[in-house]
Amino acid sequence: MSLSFALAALSAALLAAAAPARADGTINLIDLAELSGSGATVGTNFKNGVDLAVEEINAKGGILGAKIVVTHVDTQSNAGVAKGQAEKALDSAPYALLGPGYSGSVKVVAPLAAEARVTEIMGGEAADLTRAGNAFLFRTSFGQQSSMPKIAKYIAETLKAKTAAVVYVNNDFGKGGHDAILKEFAARGIKVLVDDSTEAGQADFAADALKVKTANPDVVFIYLNEEESARILKELRKADVKAPLVGETTLIGQKVIELAGDAANGALGHVGLTTDAPVPALRAYRDKFMAKYNYVPDHNGIKGYLAVYMIKAATEKMGKLDAKNLAATLHGLTISADKEPGILMDVTIDEHGDLDRESFLGEVVDGKQVIKEVLPKLKN
Repeated sequence: MSLSFALAALSAALLAAAAPARADGTINLIDLAELSGSGATVGTNFKNGVDLAVEEINAKGGILGAKIVVTHVDTQSNAGVAKGQAEKALDSAPYALLGPGYSGSVKVVAPLAAEARVTEIMGGEAADLTRAGNAFLFRTSFGQQSSMPKIAKYIAETLKAKTAAVVYVNNDFGKGGHDAILKEFAARGIKVLVDDSTEAGQADFAADALKVKTANPDVVFIYLNEEESARILKELRKADVKAPLVGETTLIGQKVIELAGDAANGALGHVGLTTDAPVPALRAYRDKFMAKYNYVPDHNGIKGYLAVYMIKAATEKMGKLDAKNLAATLHGLTISADKEPGILMDVTIDEHGDLDRESFLGEVVDGKQVIKEVLPKLKN
């Protein structure tokens, strides 16, 4: 029996076992996560965040007295596998789906969840995910349409950049960010000297670093997955590129800092979620996560945690376990951290399933992410 076949068989068995849980008065959640393959860092962090939230909520009596049962299913970081696993998951009539983290996988899973009228709270950040009219899809972090204007404004107004090199990963996540940042650069008169597409899982970035070095831009904008971000930081430092290295959350996350070592120092990024933020609730979450898993969580770990607390807040708002009306209740909902501490920061969910809350501008200093500035909600 092949490994992939064995994993699929195990997942099917787990889903079948989870199916009757709701009949017993429990809340059945299914997490579609990248637990193996190129996205294992993403999916494992998300899974661990989910488990921590479920453990906390169940220890306090659950949601409206109902305990949460979560089943984790491995998408193997593959959109085709994610689609197949989602079909099996939806057969079990879950209260909600969590994940996936990869935008490409979300694109094939979301229509299935919408057709089944099941709420999906995912980790993908591609801008177009919540612009397709899907009333059942929700984010756990900013989409690119929210984050790119903030970082472009910083590049133009604070760094005073007139030219840029853009290095992005050639997948749905990377292409969405690429298109969004180019639009923002154009609006601010920043000329793109290098527009460099790279591959997911790429190991060698020497040629990419040389392109950037030769062009000599005012700033280098990097939009890659975590492992690739660490590799290109090393190559750019080796090539002695002097321009500021700027990106989004994936550039200066904890995993990148661990993998890149000293090469991460000085990297800048807009960060929607970080346990290094000057927010007591986020610091407390980090301590709980570290006590349970013995490592510092990245933004994906926070996403998984928040997804469960979004479900809790909406269900308590309804006052009953009502999977059919969960999505409608989430739309337009403002969740206060004072009333629901597990949400960590006040957040408003709009009609598209996008989020509005404070975010941060960070820099890696001596191997640690340091928050330089707190950026306000887009709409106050």
